[in-house]
Amino acid sequence: MKYTIFKSSERGLKDIGWLKSHFTFSFSSYANPMRNGFGLLKVFNDDFVEAGKGFGLHPHANMEIISVMLAGKMNHKDSMGYAEVVSEDWVQIMSAGSGLRHEEYNVGDDEVNFLQIWIEPKLQNVNPRYQKRYFPKEKRENTLQTIVSNDEGQQHCWINQNVKLSLGRYTEKTEVPYTLNSTNKCVFVFVMEGKINICGTDIYKRDGIGVWETDIIPLHIEAGSSFIVIEVPINN
Repeated sequence: MKYTIFKSSERGLKDIGWLKSHFTFSFSSYANPMRNGFGLLKVFNDDFVEAGKGFGLHPHANMEIISVMLAGKMNHKDSMGYAEVVSEDWVQIMSAGSGLRHEEYNVGDDEVNFLQIWIEPKLQNVNPRYQKRYFPKEKRENTLQTIVSNDEGQQHCWINQNVKLSLGRYTEKTEVPYTLNSTNKCVFVFVMEGKINICGTDIYKRDGIGVWETDIIPLHIEAGSSFIVIEVPINN
């Protein structure tokens, strides 16, 4: 088993007043040659957006883009005709494919916090698509809930890549063995609240860890912890 730590204090930061964005990997004005993604996970941003502010209409192509809403309420409007509002516990995906444009603004009264995740696609130039699902906290307590997968289904979002994203929220101290397909796969774990011990290392709030060359990753979870697990190919 091999691993690398992504400390919260080492993330890049873009602070323009209405937007505070913390970058685990190189993005926008943050360029770190040692942090150019982890496998096919290319962007992991921890974004905070003030009420009434947001991102104007802009394009994307050939990228799988996932938003995990942690707090607040944000709209989504795109060139495919979707006009949606997502709030806490919603997950939305865009398979940008051959190209689309979209905008998103904080339409609530409180600050929005969401995780912005970009993953390289399996197939290029597919037809763009959008999807959202709701994962209420009370229905995923003390369990690891799949929220995104490459398999189609009614219980999660699906995207154009051989990946699996899961949310964990535990009120009790426990150990969870995470089993992965070790062939060309790696796992990134990010802690939103609490603490997890992985590979003998404590991973605290807003820290991340990347793990590879293993079949099982024991997650030693402290009570009151919430986190996301992202399993992605190491390369195409």
